[in-house]
Amino acid sequence: MFVHGVDLIEVSRIERMLEAHGDSFLSRCFTDTEQSVSNVSSDETRNQRYAARFAAKEAVMKALGTGWGNGVGWKDISVESIDGPPKVHLSGGAKQRASELGIEHWALSLSHTESHAIASVIGTGGNNA
Repeated sequence: MFVHGVDLIEVSRIERMLEAHGDSFLSRCFTDTEQSVSNVSSDETRNQRYAARFAAKEAVMKALGTGWGNGVGWKDISVESIDGPPKVHLSGGAKQRASELGIEHWALSLSHTESHAIASVIGTGGNNA
C-alpha cells in the first residue's frame, strides 16, 4: 500500500494568518517543536518555514484521504527537522487513520521560495514498505 499527497501554498496566506491571529494560529496548528524550528529572526524566513510545514500537513491529510478535519487535527501531524531532512510524525486521529490504511513509513520533501511553499509526501506500508 502506498499513498501520496502534495500541496502548494502561497507564503502570503500564512503571513496574513500570523498577522491576524498570531499565537492563537500557531498554537492551533503547530506543535511546540515546529514552532521552535520555525521561529527565526527573519520574518520572511519564518513565514516560509511555517508555510512549508502547513503545506506538509495538508499533503499528509490528502494522503490519508481525510482532508481538513474528519478526525484529524492540525497538531496530529508534526513536521520535525531538527537534525537532517524533515520527518512526518503522527499522533491522534492521523496516526489512527494511517494505521487503518497500513501506512507505516513516510517520505517528505519540502521546498519554498519567497512567494510559495510546496510539500510532497509518500506514505508506504505492508509489502511496499
